[in-house]
Amino acid sequence: MKWKFSKRKTAMAGYMLFSIITCLPAGRVNAETLDIQAAAQADVTVTGVVTSSEDNSPLPGVSVSLKGGTVGTTTNVEGRYTISVPEGGTLLFRYVGYLMQEVAVGSRSQLNVSLALDQKQLDEVVVIGYGVQRKGDVTSSVASVKQEDFIQGAVRDAAQLVQGKVAGLRITTPSGDPTASTQINLRGVNSINGAANALVLIDGIPGDLNTVAPEDIESVDVLKDGSAAAIYGTRATGGVILITTRKNKGEGRNTVEYNNYVNIQTIARRPELLTGDDYRRLMEEEGIAYTDYGGNTDWLAEIMQRPVSHNHNLTFFGGNSTTNFTGSLNYRNWEGIFLRSGQERFTARAEVNHAMFEDKLRTNFQIINRITSAAQGGAGGYAYRQAIIRNPTDRVRNEAGGWQQRDGYFYENPVSLINEAHNENVVKEMRMNGAVDYAPIKDLNIRMLVSHNESSSLYGGYTTFNHTDTWLNNRNSNASRSTTASRQNLLELTTSYSESFDKHHVSVLGGYSWQDDTYEDFNASNWDFPTDAYGWNNLGVGQALQRGQAGMGSYKSKQQLAGFFGRVTYNWDDRFLLLASIRREGSSTFGDNYQWGNFPAISAGWRISNEPFMKGIEAISDIKLRAGYGVTGTIAGAPYASQISYNFTQANGAYIGGRWVRGFVPARNFNPDLRWERKEEYNVGVDFGFFGNRLSGSVDMYRRNIKDLLFNFQVPIPPYLVSNLMINAGTLQNEGVEVLVNYTPVQKEHFEWSTNITYSATRNKLVTLSNDQFEATNDYFNAGGTGEPIQDYTHRVVVGGPVGQFFVWKTVGVDENGGWLVENRNGETIPIKDAKPEDRQFYGNGIPKHILGWNHAIRYKNFDLGITMRGAFGHDILNFQRMFYENPKNPAYNMLSTAYDPVYGQRLNNDLVYVSHYIEKGDYLKIDNVTFGYTLPSNLISFVRNARVYVSGLNLITITGYKGVDPEGVSYNGFAPGNDERDKYPTTRTYTAGLSISF
Repeated sequence: MKWKFSKRKTAMAGYMLFSIITCLPAGRVNAETLDIQAAAQADVTVTGVVTSSEDNSPLPGVSVSLKGGTVGTTTNVEGRYTISVPEGGTLLFRYVGYLMQEVAVGSRSQLNVSLALDQKQLDEVVVIGYGVQRKGDVTSSVASVKQEDFIQGAVRDAAQLVQGKVAGLRITTPSGDPTASTQINLRGVNSINGAANALVLIDGIPGDLNTVAPEDIESVDVLKDGSAAAIYGTRATGGVILITTRKNKGEGRNTVEYNNYVNIQTIARRPELLTGDDYRRLMEEEGIAYTDYGGNTDWLAEIMQRPVSHNHNLTFFGGNSTTNFTGSLNYRNWEGIFLRSGQERFTARAEVNHAMFEDKLRTNFQIINRITSAAQGGAGGYAYRQAIIRNPTDRVRNEAGGWQQRDGYFYENPVSLINEAHNENVVKEMRMNGAVDYAPIKDLNIRMLVSHNESSSLYGGYTTFNHTDTWLNNRNSNASRSTTASRQNLLELTTSYSESFDKHHVSVLGGYSWQDDTYEDFNASNWDFPTDAYGWNNLGVGQALQRGQAGMGSYKSKQQLAGFFGRVTYNWDDRFLLLASIRREGSSTFGDNYQWGNFPAISAGWRISNEPFMKGIEAISDIKLRAGYGVTGTIAGAPYASQISYNFTQANGAYIGGRWVRGFVPARNFNPDLRWERKEEYNVGVDFGFFGNRLSGSVDMYRRNIKDLLFNFQVPIPPYLVSNLMINAGTLQNEGVEVLVNYTPVQKEHFEWSTNITYSATRNKLVTLSNDQFEATNDYFNAGGTGEPIQDYTHRVVVGGPVGQFFVWKTVGVDENGGWLVENRNGETIPIKDAKPEDRQFYGNGIPKHILGWNHAIRYKNFDLGITMRGAFGHDILNFQRMFYENPKNPAYNMLSTAYDPVYGQRLNNDLVYVSHYIEKGDYLKIDNVTFGYTLPSNLISFVRNARVYVSGLNLITITGYKGVDPEGVSYNGFAPGNDERDKYPTTRTYTAGLSISF
């Protein structure tokens, strides 16, 4: 690595910029103006010059401080400094991008220092497919977040650790349910019917975001573009997230670490509903006949609790460079804001490494065991709906002490729903993997990785005789039991070789991968029991079974994946970089004619900062241009989509021999040409660093063309057996820009502040819905749904248009009778009762155009403060809450306090309907996470290596004009983004206190 620095003129410009940034008078370059002495005059005045070891050029802005004291200064534009310190003291010299140097003063008055560049910043490795690469050599779009930069506090899973820290990766938490996971999206919508989720690998093994505890993760690396992800073939269109667990580095340390936290939660934003008194007053003011049940019940408060959750993590490191181990135990008990909702999770991980034959042979074995248990009542989105619409003058219980029930359309006592339903779900997962690495000669490595993963779930649920299901559906207790099991086997063989000669460095990787997945499930249900004391433990005694009404089902599937892959990287003189890879992969999910496919990739980089003509430009630390192209795929969501299938059905049966015989009918067409979706992606970017990487970052621009979309096409009968066929037809296009900026405004001995900003903008469109064989009857498809009683779709995706558009009647007023006035296709105003489907129009889009993240890390002595801010802009949200509850049409139900407010100057009196009035701007900015910590002095307790206490808040403040609970509590994935659903588990605000200690 060659670094060259400038002459005095450029150094002066760099120093002036540094002065402005740190709010220091740029016109005064005398280092004495920066003296922050707090003590009396010292015994020795030391002067000197600080230079770079690369070319002996002076370094302006170097922090010079007394070790263990409060005296400090910085160098001027000529690299000179003056400081008074006690005789025999020690000076610390710090500068971003350089190694810190510690120098004993003794009795010297002249002390010149030469600082060495910190190569670690460029030599830092990032995890890529089937290996690691030096950060400075990366030519693709790859993001890496280390443990020290993770979000702290009560995080759900691995994704939330890096929320707001990776440009282009949107991570949201649309549900407050303790059993829910985060929602992730990388670079927009990428499929219609394919498996579009990101591929998550834990130490190279497929898993999910909850496979290991967040406290057990060392780094999260994201392969964002096609050139980086193509080596994973048909699984990589949604992006690849590489999770590396914490490792024993073989440094001979024996350490025990304990981390715990406790937190409480509240609803993020409570809907403003009518109280019982408000309800009575409005009904009387409006002259509406109503029934006053005499109560004043806050139904939301009745179904909510103030949950207290806690988490404990214990980690062990032991051994030496030959044999070492890592072990971790994690227990998490999370409660939800709804009554009887929560989850317990226990995760254990053990890893052993052993080296032999002079480190030529290395072995690794890892086992992960996870048990998740959720014993809950009937809390959920439907109970939330009932709590909102329940008449506030009604009571929870009747005079006899039973649940107060009333007749009504989907109208049930929410407290009884929660307390008279019992559900339990236990999920167990066991993951075992082992690896053998053999290096027969220098720079040659042969590796074999094998893994076996098993998971199972067992669910049981029942309702008591006092549940509303008994009197609404005439079912005396309803019980069900179900179980699932999945097994995955993986074998990977890789060989890698690297060689350096003269100015050349070449590495080669080749490998083979085989994966086998099996899934099966079983379920049974029954009702009309003689007693509800059985729960789900005696399904056979329910009377529905004797009447032939009980349900039962089972299913099994198996799919296999095999691939051959190779990669070459080349580096010439640390200036010109190249990466090329290819994967040939076969999948059993595709048709007989297209079971194998090729996924090539190539990317190149030019490190301009290492060119001779860049010599002497001190302000520039690193500039690297990148460009890449890669092809990835998306496999079908169902394993047998290409194969014909038949079903037995009652509807197509007949009487034969005096009894009814079920019909045997086709259920799916045969398609031997079904293949993977093909995503071709172009990416260009630049990585930059200035002022010793004090200011650094990257900019990426990309375009994705997703071809051969998996689409359920309408076909004629005959010649086809059924009316739809899964084919490859259509093209989606995504394009966008991503920006990452890291900056350290202040770096002193006792105070440091670093910040980074992530920004991304994206746009998309559906290019076509046809192929050479099939021409679509319509150039659009509809998506989303309102639910009953409106029963309407919410979005339309049209060829040539963007994904995410709402398709709706546009309101322009309310008539004197309280009915909606809408705009027809000719721009005329008409009553909504006269509106036709063709009068609907596109109105807003649920996908944000701009995503922003802004993170701060501040340290003052032993105190630390972390702040994460996130925002999304340029999108709209359909507020189901207002659409259903801001309409006074049914006065028997409760409603929002704004229901009787004038709309267009009139009182609304219209049936529930989906119109543009309920689509709102969804822009928001969140102060999402604030963590304040204190690290105890290292010598406070002799046997404690490190101890830190902290408090944290999550989802603290939301700045938005949106009127719903949380503008982020909606789904932004799929083809109906921006629907803030009615039946939901509201998002929460979390307050956490925690402790981290190591021995």
